[in-house]
Amino acid sequence: MLFQASSHLKTGDETHLEEEEGGEEAILWTPAPVLRAQRDPALLRHPRVLRNLLSEEGRYVPQASYFHGFQAEIQPWMREKLAFWMLEVCEEQKCEEEVFPLAMNYVDRYLSCVPTPKNWLQLLGTVCMLLASKLRETEWECLVLRSLKWDLLSVIPNDFLDYILQQLPFSPQKADGVKKHAQTFIALCATDCTFILYPPSLIAVGSIAVAALGFSTPTDLFSGDAITELLAGIIGAEVDCLKVCQDSIEAAAVAKNLKQSSCPYQEPGLTAEMARKLA
Repeated sequence: MLFQASSHLKTGDETHLEEEEGGEEAILWTPAPVLRAQRDPALLRHPRVLRNLLSEEGRYVPQASYFHGFQAEIQPWMREKLAFWMLEVCEEQKCEEEVFPLAMNYVDRYLSCVPTPKNWLQLLGTVCMLLASKLRETEWECLVLRSLKWDLLSVIPNDFLDYILQQLPFSPQKADGVKKHAQTFIALCATDCTFILYPPSLIAVGSIAVAALGFSTPTDLFSGDAITELLAGIIGAEVDCLKVCQDSIEAAAVAKNLKQSSCPYQEPGLTAEMARKLA
């Protein structure tokens, strides 16, 4: 729990020093009030500005007919549903008024020229909102970048998978299957705050270990504790630490109904939820 130390606060700034229970200070970032540029009254009264807008608008008008014959899967009701979802997101995030209509303009212009599967529609909307907000509203982007010290080249568990799997005595088919399942477990870990403090390498090998157990058969000579020990050795981790991480991943998978009891080669024990995630 953090307690405010009013003598250390810099009002009007984005950097705040707050005092923890142990007396240590923590630097917190809070958005300062945003001062936005107002439109120049002289330009608003100048007829050339309006003429330029009128002459340029034709370049950015999407083809309203893209539903008929061009987009094979997307229907008007799907666009409407997407639009209301995007509007709700923009309102919830208190975006500038220009962000939503600009994002929808991007959506329509894209759909006018690129045949798009219907299961990509929400992703398209998300990307267009991001692009529109980057153009019209950049204070949060700058805040996050400054907070991360502009260091965006993060190491994540997925980065370790290929390097670790090639050191295991798995066939190419089994390695591909283990990797696919491990990616699902890594995504699961990312949704659970329990795993925030685990190093990415430990989550990676823990996910591989759990995934490999799903592929093991009674005749396998290399499984169970042998895999755990080898994986711990590859990243230089304590076996006990890896087992704790592995057990946590298994528990989270069981809670989310992702754990399977039989070999995924035949896929007989694959749950519907897991099948959907691995599709």
